[in-house]
Amino acid sequence: MTSNILPANPFRSALLAMLALPLLAVSAAAQVFNPTTYELDNGLQVVVIENHRAPVVTHMVWYRAGAADEPAGKSGIAHYLEHLMFKGTETRAPGEFSNIIASLGGRENAFTSQDYTAYFQTIAPQHLETMMELEADRMTSLTLTDEIIEPERKVILEERLSRTDNNPRGLLSEQVSAATYLNHPYGLPVIGWAHEIEAITRADLEAFYRTWYAPNNAILVVSGDVEPEEVLRLAEKHYGPIEARALPPRVRPSEPPQRAPREVVMRDPRVEQPSWSRRYLAPSYTAGDNEHAYALEVLSEVLGGGTTARIYKGLVVDRSLAASAGAWYSPGSLDQTTFGFWFTPRPGIALDEIETALEEKIEALLKDGVTEDEVERAKLRLIDSAVFARDSVGGPARVFGAALASGETVEDVEAWPDRIRAVTAEQVNAAARAVLDTRRSTTGVLLPAEGENRT
Repeated sequence: MTSNILPANPFRSALLAMLALPLLAVSAAAQVFNPTTYELDNGLQVVVIENHRAPVVTHMVWYRAGAADEPAGKSGIAHYLEHLMFKGTETRAPGEFSNIIASLGGRENAFTSQDYTAYFQTIAPQHLETMMELEADRMTSLTLTDEIIEPERKVILEERLSRTDNNPRGLLSEQVSAATYLNHPYGLPVIGWAHEIEAITRADLEAFYRTWYAPNNAILVVSGDVEPEEVLRLAEKHYGPIEARALPPRVRPSEPPQRAPREVVMRDPRVEQPSWSRRYLAPSYTAGDNEHAYALEVLSEVLGGGTTARIYKGLVVDRSLAASAGAWYSPGSLDQTTFGFWFTPRPGIALDEIETALEEKIEALLKDGVTEDEVERAKLRLIDSAVFARDSVGGPARVFGAALASGETVEDVEAWPDRIRAVTAEQVNAAARAVLDTRRSTTGVLLPAEGENRT
């Protein structure tokens, strides 16, 4: 089992957003996913996506609990608990869960984000019941002892050391997030601050587990070569007996108004290639002025959707200033998210020169707006990408799980293409002007060691 933390940095966020868009481009009329949904008496939400192209099934359990749901001063608990969920229960020895899956020819993993924690297995359909039995067991019977917790603490601290502390890009991303969110817990790293990881107790972990790991706070998504009625029967058998629990409200502090631009500049002798990014707080599907969310998706495609998009074409192709450049937007957060730009310079080109060129592009956008033709082509690219979802088994499960764990509904996911089709150039321009205000931005700059130029 290899734990994953999402997202790690703005470049990875952009990549994840691009990967997610084809999968989100699904509607009931498209007859691509056509999920069947149920809700058990204990509140467990069940989503089944049939895909009979191959004898394989992905079984996922999502909990509406991520790093942003942790108690103050206890950063890293959600991810720490994700690790410990593989360490044994009252009926299974540590490692037995993973050994069973491996013996059946399956694969498994888990990941933690700010808004959710998810566990999945990909297996032959005849073993689906075993997966449900195992996952239901650790939903209620996780065993936590100091002998289990302490070695895993060292593993997590080493993970933080390798992914963040020894990685200049990871360190910069962490500092930029902290500067972007002054009050909201999205400013905290998913893996946690090292000094807080060191201080997490068994009681802290048990409290988080007992608070959030309940069927009425979970989503079961099964995608692949299955029949919905059989999935429901197995879910009622294995998850149905688990009692619902009272859940606390999922309340997070909100951000105060940002009144001045922020900049984080980091120098590190390990840096050979400088990089630059700028992000703006933006609404998501479920937070802020979310009527702009779909227009911002189209705007992101116009600006950063490939080699013909405005940013890449302007900075890389036309002027040969940057080696790469683009834009990102991640609308799937439960709370406010970010819209951003990034570039890496060509050798010998100063960051300031490229930054000025990018700012000129943004100013022209805000002054003149996007064209109807740009919007129509962007929408067509987004909607056409739905065809790639047809061959995926695990992808649809991730899309529905992430959406439902972050405040959306199945209907929201299914309505995505129609909402994209309805976006107008006027709405895209209004969204750009509402979000792309430099006074409400945070810029991150990664440079070589002191004394070297911003090139």
